[in-house]
Amino acid sequence: METIAVYSRKSKFTGKGESIGNQVELCRDYIRLHYGEEAAEQAIVYEDEGFSGKNLNRPDFKRMMQAAKSRKIRAIVVYRLDRISRNISDFSALIEELSRLGIDFVSIREQFDTATPMGRAMMYIASVFSQLERETIAERIRDNMRELAKTGRWLGGITPTGYTSESVSRMTVDGKSRKVCKLKLLPDEADTVKLIYTLFLQGGSLTCTEAELMRRKVVSKNGNFYTRFTIKSILQNPVYLIADDEAYAYLTEHQAELFCDRAEFDGVHGIMAYHRTDQQKGRTTRCLPMQEWIVSVGAHPGLISGRQWGMVQELLERNRSRSYRQPRSNEALLTGMIYCSCGSRMYPKLTDRKAADGRAIYTYLCKQKERSRGSLCKGKNVRGNALDAAVLEELKKIPVPKELLCAALLRNRGDCVGAQDDCGAQRSRLLAEQTQTQRKIDALVDSLADIPTGAARESVAKRVEELCAARDALAAQLAQLDLDGAQTVLGAQELEEKAAQLASPKQLLAQMDVEGRRALVRALVRRVVWDGTCAQVVLLGAQEEEGGDPPI
Repeated sequence: METIAVYSRKSKFTGKGESIGNQVELCRDYIRLHYGEEAAEQAIVYEDEGFSGKNLNRPDFKRMMQAAKSRKIRAIVVYRLDRISRNISDFSALIEELSRLGIDFVSIREQFDTATPMGRAMMYIASVFSQLERETIAERIRDNMRELAKTGRWLGGITPTGYTSESVSRMTVDGKSRKVCKLKLLPDEADTVKLIYTLFLQGGSLTCTEAELMRRKVVSKNGNFYTRFTIKSILQNPVYLIADDEAYAYLTEHQAELFCDRAEFDGVHGIMAYHRTDQQKGRTTRCLPMQEWIVSVGAHPGLISGRQWGMVQELLERNRSRSYRQPRSNEALLTGMIYCSCGSRMYPKLTDRKAADGRAIYTYLCKQKERSRGSLCKGKNVRGNALDAAVLEELKKIPVPKELLCAALLRNRGDCVGAQDDCGAQRSRLLAEQTQTQRKIDALVDSLADIPTGAARESVAKRVEELCAARDALAAQLAQLDLDGAQTVLGAQELEEKAAQLASPKQLLAQMDVEGRRALVRALVRRVVWDGTCAQVVLLGAQEEEGGDPPI
C-alpha cells in the first residue's frame, strides 16, 4: 500500500523554532487536511538531524528515496523547501526523478505542489534563493576563518604530534583581555617528527619509513607503533612547515589564500592552515585542495624547512599512482583466523603466478614482519594454497554433529533467501511498471474515441503499440523471475533432508563453493598458528588453558 512520506531536516539540535518535531507535526496537519485522518496516521516520517542542506548525502533521505523507487510512497511532504536541499542542481534532479516516478512533492511553507506546472516553476525559483542563502552562509563562515587566520591561533582539538596546546592572554580592540590558545613545542616529539621527514626522504616510501621506525622501536605518545596512515598525516600537515622564503613560494605557487604579510615569513614560526578538510556527518573526511586553504603564520615554532616540506609533498604525490592495492577477494579460507607465532595476524597476498589448474597462487604473510621489514619478526611465509588444502584434509577426518552440518548448510540457504528477497523487490518493481504501463495504454485507448482520423490518431495508435510491446516484455521478465526463484529456494524440509544425507565434512565440502568452504572452516576452527615450520589448528570447543589461550 502506498503511503505519504514526511521529510524533516535540521542542521543541528536546538529544541526550539523549526525543530524536527515541529516540522513533522505541521506536515501531519497538512496531510490530515488534504488527504484525510488515516493518511496522516499512516504517514512514514524520515528525519535527518545534524545534516547540512548543501547536498543530499543524508541517511534518512537516502532511505526515503529508496522507498520512492520501490513505489512504496505516493507523495513527499516537507515543511519548507530548503529542508530538502539548498542546491539548485540537486533539487532539480530530485524533482525530475519524482516526476518520473509519479510521486507528488509538496512544500507547506511556500504552498508549492508539483502536481501543477505553476507549482513546479515556483519551486525552481525558490530553490535559487535557497542556494543563494547557502552560499551566503558559506561565505560568512569563510570570512570568520579569515579573521581567525589573522591571529594565528590554535582552534582546539587533538594537537599535532610535536606540540601541545597552551592558553595565553590577548588584548582585544576594545581593551579587554581574552584567553586564546597557541601551540607549544614538545622537544622529544618534535625530534620524532623530524626523524619521520628524514626517513621518508631517504627511503622514498611510507612502507620503508614505517619499517625503519619499528626497527628503531619508535612509538607514539600512546605507546603504539606509527602506521602508514599516521605517518602520511604528519608528512602532509603544514603546521610543521617553517615560514621561510621557500614556504612562501610553495604556497603562492599552489594558490593558497595567504592571509598574512610577506614580512611575517621570518624563517622561525610555523604555518597555520584553516579550511584544510571537508568534514560531513556520515561521510569520510575529505582533504581539500590547497587553493581552498586559508593560510597564516602561526605563533608556534616551525620544524621543517620549506624546501624539505615541498620535496616531501612532491614525493607523496608521485607515489600515489604507484600505491599498492590489496586485491578485494581471493580464495584464501583462513583469512582472519591464521596467526604468526609472534602473535601478529597473517593475511593472504596474491602472487602473479598460477597453479596447474589455473588458480591463483597466494601466500600468508605476517603483518608485523611486513610492516617492520623483518626487524620484529623473521618468521617464514607459508604457501596459502597448500595450507588451506591441508587444513581441509584434516577437517574431513573429523566426525561432526548434525547440528553443525545444518549450520554450514544454512549459509547456502541464507544466500538463497537473500537472493529470493532481491527477486521479490525486483518483482514488485516490475509489477508496478507493468501496472503503470497498462494505465497509460487504457488512457490512450480511451482518448482514441475523441481523436478524428488523421496524423494525431496514427501517432496515438503507434504509441499504444509501443506500450503494449513494453508491457509484454515486462510480463516475460516476470515469468522468468518466477522460474528462477522457484529453482533457487531451499525449503526447511529440504535442508533437513540434505543434512541427513551428509555424514561428514568430506561429503559436504565436495558440494560447496569457496564461500561455503570458508563458512564450514569458521564453524569448526577457532584459529591456526604458523610457527614457520608447521601449522597448529585449534578447533572450536577445545578446552581453554589457564591464561585464556586454547591449547595448541
